[in-house]
Amino acid sequence: LTKYFGDLCAVDHISLEIQKGEILGLLGPNGAGKTTTLRMLTGFIRPTSGTIRVKDYSLEDHSLEIRKLLGYLPESAPLYHDMLVFDYLSYVADIREVEKKSRLGRLREMADLCGLNEVMHKPVAELSKGYKQRVGLAHAMMKDPEILVLDEPTSGLDPNQIVEIREII
Repeated sequence: LTKYFGDLCAVDHISLEIQKGEILGLLGPNGAGKTTTLRMLTGFIRPTSGTIRVKDYSLEDHSLEIRKLLGYLPESAPLYHDMLVFDYLSYVADIREVEKKSRLGRLREMADLCGLNEVMHKPVAELSKGYKQRVGLAHAMMKDPEILVLDEPTSGLDPNQIVEIREII
């Protein structure tokens, strides 16, 4: 994959293959193209050149099918701050097509896993950065995705919050 922004080459002919069950981490200094690579792999931006394949699908031809296999937490979780946590996660479950009969159970499971039970009734805007990351992680995992993509899930968190998020992951 290659990605140019004007004359700036952000990602230069990267090639990788990830097998089921593998965990891949991208390491490098700021500006190395890690986030750009993740955005391309998740279909949020198009590469300048190259092909992305997931299973038997090409991202160019089967974007929706691939997105249904993914859970994605960008560096700054895109949350609706005016919504209550419960309402927000219910909305996500609806968008991710979690079956209605199992929706409440899945919401409880994500609240337990991500340590959100005590804030489910609070507006997202009132949460600490650590809790917002937890909500974002619950969002990314709502449909139990085959592929989970996390872009700096502990960025900006205090040491205790980092440990908690790593335990969830």
